[in-house]
Amino acid sequence: MTSPTTPGAAAPLRLGTRRSKLAMAQSGMIAESVRRLTGRAVELVEITTHGDVSREHLAQIGGTGVFVSALRDALLAGEIDFAVHSLKDLPTADADGLTLAAIPLREDPRDALVARDGLTFEALPDGARVGTGSPRRMAQLNAWARSRGQVIETVPIRGNVDTRIGYVTSGTLDAVVLAAAGLNRIGRLAEASELIAADVVLPAPGQGALAVECAASSLELAAQLAGLDDPLTRVAVTAERSLLAALEAGCSAPVGALADLVDDGQISELRLRGVVGTTDGTSLVQMSTTGSVPASTDAARALGRELAEEMLAKGAAGLMGERAL
Repeated sequence: MTSPTTPGAAAPLRLGTRRSKLAMAQSGMIAESVRRLTGRAVELVEITTHGDVSREHLAQIGGTGVFVSALRDALLAGEIDFAVHSLKDLPTADADGLTLAAIPLREDPRDALVARDGLTFEALPDGARVGTGSPRRMAQLNAWARSRGQVIETVPIRGNVDTRIGYVTSGTLDAVVLAAAGLNRIGRLAEASELIAADVVLPAPGQGALAVECAASSLELAAQLAGLDDPLTRVAVTAERSLLAALEAGCSAPVGALADLVDDGQISELRLRGVVGTTDGTSLVQMSTTGSVPASTDAARALGRELAEEMLAKGAAGLMGERAL
């Protein structure tokens, strides 16, 4: 997909994106913002990642990072100028030679249930088959069902939004769980029968946020892209990802995290919640901490590490040997 240019105009900026409908929609949104910001044309460069072609479950092929490595390779090779990722897909470790130039304002971080007949989760019958590709969701959905005396079967699935919702419309599954932000970005949020409260199922760290990445050597472009950055979103997701990084030190158990900015007329506090558990929902460790909004990303990282240490001390360490699937 290219944008028209006029003679003598600067070459279009090349934005690397995955080929899925959701990735293209997200990248299209950012491309338009960059056009307005820089006055330069932007063309989308479609790149296929390992996560797009593999049919294995995400936990088996490495989970985090499988959707971004090819994009990062293209950035480092100079084949594209910048890339757009779903932030929850990014590994927590910094990538050599690259910079996270912008994290725009986050959309709704919650998960959404798409169920047959418009059923809510609580209205699903015993034995309902609920599809998700996320061990994090499996752990919390199973725990939620157990707490209510419900019996559900969580079914691991892969595929794009159309494929996943198709499991419901075809009658193969009773429901599937997807990110609300993704459904909204492709105009399908109305198909959700319920938005699941974060008090019930914590989202993936960074869920609902996008990451705009470029080469660290592209100083001028990085400075321009920084105009898309939302500082409060960056602080919140930095705390979440720091907690994830600390728990993932040898831990393959499902992890959820959410940093809420407490708005009581003025944004003065941040509440960070975390959960780690087993996919069958029998063991969960959930904790939270509330404090002043971190003044820097370093302070946000410290907050995430501190909560992770408390969770490990309270039993999360005992789940570190649990496999995701």
